[in-house]
Amino acid sequence: MMKKLRRYFFAGCLLILPTGLTIYILWKVFYHIDHILDNKYFQINIPGVGFLIIIFSITMLGLLATNFLGKKLISLWHMLLSKTPIVNKVYTTIHQISEAFLGGDKSIFKSVVIVEYPRKGLFSIGFISTKAEGEIKVKTKDSVVAVFIPTTPNPTSGILIFVAKEDLCYLDMSVEDGMKSVISGGIYHPEYIDKS
Repeated sequence: MMKKLRRYFFAGCLLILPTGLTIYILWKVFYHIDHILDNKYFQINIPGVGFLIIIFSITMLGLLATNFLGKKLISLWHMLLSKTPIVNKVYTTIHQISEAFLGGDKSIFKSVVIVEYPRKGLFSIGFISTKAEGEIKVKTKDSVVAVFIPTTPNPTSGILIFVAKEDLCYLDMSVEDGMKSVISGGIYHPEYIDKS
């Protein structure tokens, strides 16, 4: 039961992130221009209720996103926002970023690695996105791969480094588990059985 609820919650996050951030960004722009909204309409004095409502709403959206009718409605909503002038630029960018980080099988990342960064003796978790090609491949003269090292707790920002394959330590954990570890600041550890 908890596994299903967790899956629904992450599906809800994937659904709400592009739409929510798009709405938030546009709302901020319009708010500063016209002062459309007035805070006195949104006063809630019970601590924690807003947080519970958000968690419940995201989980329900995830439930909706995982059934047939919900998928059709989401596809229609995505198409509508993707074709709306101005909104489509913001929405499409945020949607692509959220797919990259939360999209499961659609993730742009191939595997999770540990790399010595920012210096020898310090290790950072990273995600392999692709092998180096073009000018980078020619000029490094090594077999290097692109490794994205995200920041904690916001994995949508970080740095991209190119590392020789022999300098990487590949982990058995999934990309999803790696992201959970980054977001939690290292508190989350997926179960691991040492086979050596």
